Amino acid sequence: MKIIDVGVTAAKGFEAAAAAAGIKYQNRTDMALVYSTVPCKAAGTFTSNIVKAAPVVWDSNVVENSPYVQAVVVNSGIANACTGQQGMDCCKAEAVKAGEVLNIPESAVLVASTGVIGKQIDVEKITAGIELLAAAKAPGAEAGLAAAKAIMTTDTVHKQAAVTVEIGGKTVTVGGMCKGSGMIHPNMCTMLGFVTTDVNISKEMLTKAVKASVADTFNMISVDGDTSTNDTLLVLANGLAGNEEITEEGADFDAFCEALNTINTALAKKMAGDGEGATALFETIVTNAATKEDAKILAKSVICSSLTKAAIFGHDANWGRILCALGYSGAKFDPENVDLYFQSKSGKMQIFGNGVACDYSEEEATKILSDPEVTVLVDMHMGDAQATAWGCDLSYDYVKINADYRS
Repeated sequence: MKIIDVGVTAAKGFEAAAAAAGIKYQNRTDMALVYSTVPCKAAGTFTSNIVKAAPVVWDSNVVENSPYVQAVVVNSGIANACTGQQGMDCCKAEAVKAGEVLNIPESAVLVASTGVIGKQIDVEKITAGIELLAAAKAPGAEAGLAAAKAIMTTDTVHKQAAVTVEIGGKTVTVGGMCKGSGMIHPNMCTMLGFVTTDVNISKEMLTKAVKASVADTFNMISVDGDTSTNDTLLVLANGLAGNEEITEEGADFDAFCEALNTINTALAKKMAGDGEGATALFETIVTNAATKEDAKILAKSVICSSLTKAAIFGHDANWGRILCALGYSGAKFDPENVDLYFQSKSGKMQIFGNGVACDYSEEEATKILSDPEVTVLVDMHMGDAQATAWGCDLSYDYVKINADYRS
């Protein structure tokens, strides 16, 4: 597998564009298009929040019922959530306009929105933006980068990744982009994520791969414990790599799953590390748990703990908060048999074991916790299951950003 510095336009046949439609933001791009020159198989996962944005409802129907997909239209600034029938009408207007200017059926158009909940999108602005996107669409890294930047809201950096892998004697490419910084606690996937690939695969097997990957990637991150109304991950496969179609499990399917998982993990970590106000990516690895489910529950409980996140921000080796988070996670274990470690590029040290604090240097612990990527290692000594979760520290700026978000 080879990592390449591209995003959604990395795979054959995919193009992208960005445009400034003035939907909420001024003097910046706020719309993006992802387009395939040929029809695609599509799979998706969506928010588990009962309050679902109009684009989530639209996309769920398209992914489930449309014979193929060929374009995704995205806007930032306004979420088109809690907008009633007017919000659904906006989705349809977007699909109709995209179908017209791209010469594809409206049923082949997916839409996505991110931003403020409760505001209506100006349909004239967004359809005019779609015309701009269609005129600007292009292959190549520059177009993909422009699209990744256009979907940002409170994100401080754009987020994209791509890899190539050999499948059936052909070079297959998987690339993606995402956005997410706040209201991140997926219980299905991410805020907004778009993955493209030229692999030839059946819809059934694509869906199976996506759902399996999400469980160990996007579902294992949290910034603030809030599951968005708009969470959407869309994966499009156009088959242009020319490999024999993947219709069942086996070596080819496993190779694709590994590539997809690599992209989803990279994007998930980029989101966690760019949490609103964050200064550090906070990773928790649980090993030797009794079951995989226990390992996931334990790991996520630690990265979701506000007290632990605040301690990471303060570079404070307050291991009691970690043990506490493990204890209320719901997983059963013996606290006398748990080992805790801190690790970063500055080193690794054990801080807790055999039911008591270890003899460690607070100064050295602070040094480890001061790095931009910090890991807590938890050894449960109960089995052979493991899981990893990603979050970020909790800083003063998180409150500032969200107190002023609508203004």
